[in-house]
Amino acid sequence: MQVGIVAAPQPLNCATSVAARLQEFGRLVEGLDFAGLWITDSMGRGAASLDPLLLLAAVAPVTRQIELGTCVLQVPLRHPVELAQRVMSLDVLAEGRLVLGVGAGSTEADFLAVQADYASRFKTLQENLEVMLRTWRGDAVFGPAVTPWPGHEQGPPVFLGAWHSTRWIQYAAKQCGGWLASGIYSSLGEVAEGAVKFRAAGGNRVILANVFTDLRPQPVTHPLIERARINLVCDPDEARERLADIADSGIDDVLLICPFDDPNQLEQLRRLVPGP
Repeated sequence: MQVGIVAAPQPLNCATSVAARLQEFGRLVEGLDFAGLWITDSMGRGAASLDPLLLLAAVAPVTRQIELGTCVLQVPLRHPVELAQRVMSLDVLAEGRLVLGVGAGSTEADFLAVQADYASRFKTLQENLEVMLRTWRGDAVFGPAVTPWPGHEQGPPVFLGAWHSTRWIQYAAKQCGGWLASGIYSSLGEVAEGAVKFRAAGGNRVILANVFTDLRPQPVTHPLIERARINLVCDPDEARERLADIADSGIDDVLLICPFDDPNQLEQLRRLVPGP
């Protein structure tokens, strides 16, 4: 099982810029042989947030091997042609290391912030993904075609973020490069059951995303962390046991949300998991 790290940058009272802190975080993730660095996506939830594609663009030039991914990019919030060009630009900067985790979105506040229709988000997701694929191929969709960058006509691998619905697991297997399961909204048993369905439908790679991780004696508390059904908010010995259970569930990768203000935890985590 590969282990990737999810970064959720927060405003800090320090002189170091966000870009410099994120780049140092990315170097550390790569230096410790984690599989990748992933960024979440939110807009209207009452907390400061930054565009995940721009954040990954800042990390791309200071890393060489790790995957760079979104978990997950809310496709219905953006115009699909404009989003396709931005994603293609990042894929060029990342030299093919981008993994585009996408989803319909689950928080209505994000949709209200940009005047998008929350009720039709699943339909919009499918329609916009098709437009993005056509845009990467160089097709004219709504008007003149966006000429693709040479070598990137297929776009990056697209992984569907979904809970444990059979319909969406099968869609991920047949229409996408993989399934991003949720460590927040699904139990480990549901993820294991979903992995069986996913592979039966022809899917290959299952990633368990957004597993909150905090090994400190006094971890940060947050309502979303408290609701998370799979987490590593515990002492290191318990975290090692939980990681073993996750590895036995049939997934290929796990993405751990680590405290961005305490990168030293990455070294502690590295000691808990086997090398690549």
